[in-house]
Amino acid sequence: MTELLSPAGNWDCAKAAVAAGADAIYFGLPKFNARLRADNFTEADLPELMAYLHKHGVKGFVAMNTLIFTGELEAAERQLRLIADAGVDALIIQDIGLAKMARTIAPDVELHASTQMTITSPEGLAFLETIFPMERAVLARELSVREIEKFAGSNTPLEVFVHGALCVAYSGQCLTSESLGQRSANRGECAQACRMPYEIVVDGVTQDLGEHRYLLSPQDLAAVDLIPDLVKAGVKSFKIEGRLKTPEYVAAVTRVYRKALDSCPVAGTCSPSPSSGHPVPTINESDRYALEMTFSRGLTTGWLAGTNHPYLTHGKFGKKRGPFLGTIIEAQNGWIRLNTPPSQQTPPLKAGDGIVFDAGENRDLEQGASIWKIENDRIIFHRTYSGINFDRIRPGVTLYKTADPALESEIRKFWQSAKPKIKKTPIHITLTGQPGEPLTATVAADCIRHAQASTTIPLEPATTHPLTTETLEKQLSRLGDTPYEFASLENHIQGNCHLPLSALNQLRRDLVTNLSQIKNQQSTINNRQSSLTTTQALFPPITDHRSPGTPKLAILTRTLPQLEAALEAEIPQIYCDFEDPRRYKEAVSLFKSSILNPHSTIILATPRIIKPGETGYLKLIERAEPDGLLLRNLAALNYYKDRSELIRIGDFSLNVANPLTAKILRESARLDRLTISYDLNISQVIDLLGKTPPDWMEITLHQHMPMFHMEHCVFCTFLSSGTTYKDCGRPCEKHTVHLRDRVGQLHRLQADVGCRNTLFNGRAQTGARFLPQLLASGLRHFRIELLDENQTDALSTIRSYQDLLSDKISPATLLNEIHATEKLGVTEGTLA
Repeated sequence: MTELLSPAGNWDCAKAAVAAGADAIYFGLPKFNARLRADNFTEADLPELMAYLHKHGVKGFVAMNTLIFTGELEAAERQLRLIADAGVDALIIQDIGLAKMARTIAPDVELHASTQMTITSPEGLAFLETIFPMERAVLARELSVREIEKFAGSNTPLEVFVHGALCVAYSGQCLTSESLGQRSANRGECAQACRMPYEIVVDGVTQDLGEHRYLLSPQDLAAVDLIPDLVKAGVKSFKIEGRLKTPEYVAAVTRVYRKALDSCPVAGTCSPSPSSGHPVPTINESDRYALEMTFSRGLTTGWLAGTNHPYLTHGKFGKKRGPFLGTIIEAQNGWIRLNTPPSQQTPPLKAGDGIVFDAGENRDLEQGASIWKIENDRIIFHRTYSGINFDRIRPGVTLYKTADPALESEIRKFWQSAKPKIKKTPIHITLTGQPGEPLTATVAADCIRHAQASTTIPLEPATTHPLTTETLEKQLSRLGDTPYEFASLENHIQGNCHLPLSALNQLRRDLVTNLSQIKNQQSTINNRQSSLTTTQALFPPITDHRSPGTPKLAILTRTLPQLEAALEAEIPQIYCDFEDPRRYKEAVSLFKSSILNPHSTIILATPRIIKPGETGYLKLIERAEPDGLLLRNLAALNYYKDRSELIRIGDFSLNVANPLTAKILRESARLDRLTISYDLNISQVIDLLGKTPPDWMEITLHQHMPMFHMEHCVFCTFLSSGTTYKDCGRPCEKHTVHLRDRVGQLHRLQADVGCRNTLFNGRAQTGARFLPQLLASGLRHFRIELLDENQTDALSTIRSYQDLLSDKISPATLLNEIHATEKLGVTEGTLA
């Protein structure tokens, strides 16, 4: 069975989804959800909302899809209990520690691994399956249908986004809002920096890209035509994005995808309707128009149909556009005439519709208005009230349709006036009794223990008209507005008996009452049983972990000259994070031929993302014969978990934000240490270290924050005429590229071996001022990450931090020294 899963940011959206045919909705509460800007539901709403959904046969999933900080675990536990008590069907969770807690605290609530867990490969999913059983895994949006097919051997049902906005960064891996504005996307506070304009600077020269300024803003996803392929690939749940959207969007999109799924319950075929025997209608142009009109930045198949970078992100705009109408061929004061390409089916256009004039690269000059009237192919605007500056309207300007009040009105009327079918529980009745005894009815119903009721008067011998099965069914099946419907009756009454109809009617009412009481009692019993274990029982053992040992400094290098600088400084532990892992063998050889301390180690970083078929990268890294590995994704944890001869350190991308996550990952992947999540500020770091053995943890004290990590390749899209790595000419290997943001800050852009791009914050971040607090908490492992420093500057930065950790200089002195080598400045960033 497939499932259509719709978003609900408020009550109206929930009702719209139910009216349009959703099988389930997902929604958030005020805390711990990735859409804090949505209206969301309150805790008080939950019982009423779940009763409404279940009444109509729709499931309700709560999104707790953010990281949970140490100080929030008790509040998260309370919310889990509330969710279980309210009868919520499933939890959508990002934080691994929270997932383990939910499995323990609320075992009867399904657990769905959020796309925020960055599940990009079967191997990564297999690792999660070893930690806790799941009823659903929401796959990364960057996977193609062919890659999704590779999950066929998984034990966990799959869920895939099929419609809505696309994040340019991998979900769970975007640190841009956190880095630039202390508003973490992993905490539901995304500032949508990807929708902003950027300039591209190549080898120090700003490139003129004309109207292409929104270099990181993907068009929206619309996979309605790929539903048969996804069904065939094994996808069970089809998810619509949009908890910040209107109920009209929810209703329109849900209605279209309901139609698409009903057309295709089995891979690639149009199935006959059960009621009529006729084929279910397929998606038509009216449906496509509704999808584009309700909200669209341009619709694409995303990554599902494979890689085509320019198709996904054209860079012309970053906000809603709607259908393209055409190009102006004539413009006068108050009216225009359009030229529409003959291959394009023109969207309907009428008085009252909203349009926008595309201003190309001058987005600040963009104008929009409502159409006053249409006469003789002329689109006419009111010269006084439209607000249009007609001096800027000229031939060649393109036009988009942004609003259709008539469509919005029709959709609003549809969901507001709809009377969704009430789903009733089928009941099976068995009757027993004989003359002189009460008539007893035993009822069996789905998910409910057997209920019984008996008449208050005995059965009497019948002389003329004994009770027949037909009479019994007629009286006992009159269930009216109750949540039950009659399914079957077994008549085991012995002999010919008589009973007044009023007694049968009272028996029916007593049965309904008893059924409902038993259902409520079962819920209470289940919740009471699920509440025995507390969060505290899951924590690592709490002892005095403060170590008298000296601080240890590790350096992450990204080039061979940086490696040479680290060797010159006699750093005992060196990380290598090269764009091309084929160069690791040379790095290991250089390290082993240069080390003076036999206890020094070289640790090689894995790629941040591993997709299906890419475990060969992990084998390549292994063949370089390092001392250890910096593991950055779930697949790498799974691949190396039994390699006890190697040092294994979990990196920041594993999102360790609380002691539960730390304990689970350390034990499941047999890790030596874990890197503290970059989403934590200093007080949250100290909280984590207070509940976790500090020798488990490592903190990055200096770095250029890796903000966006994305499948989207800026190099291919805007510096080549190609569509993939096969025909782009590899500009990433030939040029140094930065993106300049709206405030003029330059950020370094790099591509890794999988052609995935990372945009690094141009300003370095240092936690030097907080070193005394970190040392007092017992932490002893500190890391410095280099980016594009030359060997001299790298050595200078390393020496400064060596002096800081050996107490030769103060944090203030270090900041002055670092400012001298960091061309774009330094900040305390996310730790402050």
